[in-house]
Amino acid sequence: MARTGSSRRLRSKSTERASEATGGRRPGSRGDALERTRDPGSPPDDPRVTPTPLGAKKPGSVRIVSCTGKDSSESSDLADLPKLLAPPDHRVWVDLASPDEAQVKAAADALGLHPLIAEDIRERNQRSKIESFDEDVVHLVLFALHYSGEAAAEEIDFVLGKGYLLTVHDGSLGDSSAAPLRFGVEHALAKGPDYLLYAVADTIVDGYFPVLDKIGDDIDGLQDRVMETASDFTLQRLFALKRELIDLRRATSPAREIFNQLTNREVASIDPKHIVYFRDVYDHLIRVTDELDNYRDLVSGTLDIYVSIVNNDLSRIMKRLTGVTVILAGIGAVAGIFGMSEAGAAFAGGEAGGFWLVTLAVIMLAVGAAALLRRIDWI
Repeated sequence: MARTGSSRRLRSKSTERASEATGGRRPGSRGDALERTRDPGSPPDDPRVTPTPLGAKKPGSVRIVSCTGKDSSESSDLADLPKLLAPPDHRVWVDLASPDEAQVKAAADALGLHPLIAEDIRERNQRSKIESFDEDVVHLVLFALHYSGEAAAEEIDFVLGKGYLLTVHDGSLGDSSAAPLRFGVEHALAKGPDYLLYAVADTIVDGYFPVLDKIGDDIDGLQDRVMETASDFTLQRLFALKRELIDLRRATSPAREIFNQLTNREVASIDPKHIVYFRDVYDHLIRVTDELDNYRDLVSGTLDIYVSIVNNDLSRIMKRLTGVTVILAGIGAVAGIFGMSEAGAAFAGGEAGGFWLVTLAVIMLAVGAAALLRRIDWI
């Protein structure tokens, strides 16, 4: 087990060298898959392109991006939403960070959302799911993962309709330089709200892998620690990791079925040409589920090793106590037969020679028993 952490570090170093050789992208990585599935109409890579914020960050803030034809505009006022939705060829992205009830109602009224969607967005206590409303409207719930000492998941709601995409979160979208969004939200939105949905979802799913890598490092460290010493802290951390993995699987596992449905059934709001992109996200989610299953097995295996080590230590202690008992039992038996009432006379030199002979025999018997028990590794 001690070899696990070092082999992981060796793989990391070789990966870094391969990454440098491929311009910062690991060969066979998710970036390569994105390059293969990226829209051929996308502009070529430009090293001067910098990451742009995906959405609103502060609680109660709003970001609205609109594309009409080749023109794009941006607003932070929900009152502008009806005007932006008026053109027949509108493509609008509405992003809300921790909205209050009034903001949710204003967005729902402007977009004509079903009351159940507005209720789910207000409550924000859903599991990953996909629901269809009025044929043209799809409500998706995904979770973004982040790691700060331990992994945690944050709910993100997506509502995809004809000509618009609504996202609601707690500010966890952050920045991104992923392939679909490296040229900005406007470039993705110009291809359609469904493409922007793919771009944001792909960025969220790609964010799963750094979190899983950190959990994998934690598991490697715990495996090394268990082999060194089976402490109470190690046991507590193993149970905490097991709970984290259960929570992560509950958050991410249903997302695989979501994208399976998006790629295998007709959704009016999704252009058939963009199905291949959603299939790419589906492939990534399969990898996420597989890694979570592997990590869960590793934690369970490490917990079994911990229990085995504790049992072995207990068995070793019991053997040593048994060996000491055997030695003392022999001495006690002889002392019980001959008694110790004449010990004072023996120390004064008034005891017969038989006393010393018995004493020497007891000592030799104890030494012989200790040597035999030592030879069979009982003490």
